[in-house]
Amino acid sequence: MFQPVTEALIKEADLMEGETVLDVAGGSGEPSLTIAETVGPTGSVTYTDAVAEMVTAAKSESQRRGLRNVAFQQCSADSLPFENNSFDAVVCRLGVMFFPDPLAGLREMLRVTKREGVLSLAVWGKSDLNPFSYVTTNVVARYFEAPAPADPNAPGAFRFAEPGSLARILWEAGAVDVKERELKFNITARISPEQFWELRSETSGTLREKLATLPPAQADLLAQEATEAMREYFSHNQMSIPAQMIVVTGRKP
Repeated sequence: MFQPVTEALIKEADLMEGETVLDVAGGSGEPSLTIAETVGPTGSVTYTDAVAEMVTAAKSESQRRGLRNVAFQQCSADSLPFENNSFDAVVCRLGVMFFPDPLAGLREMLRVTKREGVLSLAVWGKSDLNPFSYVTTNVVARYFEAPAPADPNAPGAFRFAEPGSLARILWEAGAVDVKERELKFNITARISPEQFWELRSETSGTLREKLATLPPAQADLLAQEATEAMREYFSHNQMSIPAQMIVVTGRKP
């Protein structure tokens, strides 16, 4: 679903065959596995994630694809177990906004990047431009009391949705030639609205926790309403949801 984001990171980092790349907060395996194909057998990718289950899932998918140039490491972004100047490029797709300390994480990512190497980061744009998130969120909100205003600097999907916010931190971390661009695309997949709800409710920890507090009948009703609210983005079990993200790139001096 997020292949256009991976392609944007590859383009912005100008990744080429034979390079060594670090993927921080790699989730279930992307963009590491696509990048492994880009850099080819003479290059390598080191995948990292703080969650053991994600590392296991990514390793399994790598084996299924027969990739031999990917290494796996469980670790957090602010404590990378690599030597200084180890990688030609470092990427992070939809992960930096969840770092406990983004500045510390970005400084650590720069530390392990070679001189003149590139950091390329992708984060969600504003919530109201991304129905992938807000449609379900609006339905769920009808079933719960309004929460206290969230700390805009706390970890969360839209922490760096304001243009310039992540770029400023990357510059503060020590990167040069920092730039950002909007990335508009459609999130597509051959799934039904019902399958989309299953995906959202299973992959969002916050949503899972809220659903667990509802009586089964209410949880079922919420699921029906959320499914119907998303139906306009589906046709013949083909999903297409407009999305907007921000890609920020900088270079190690």
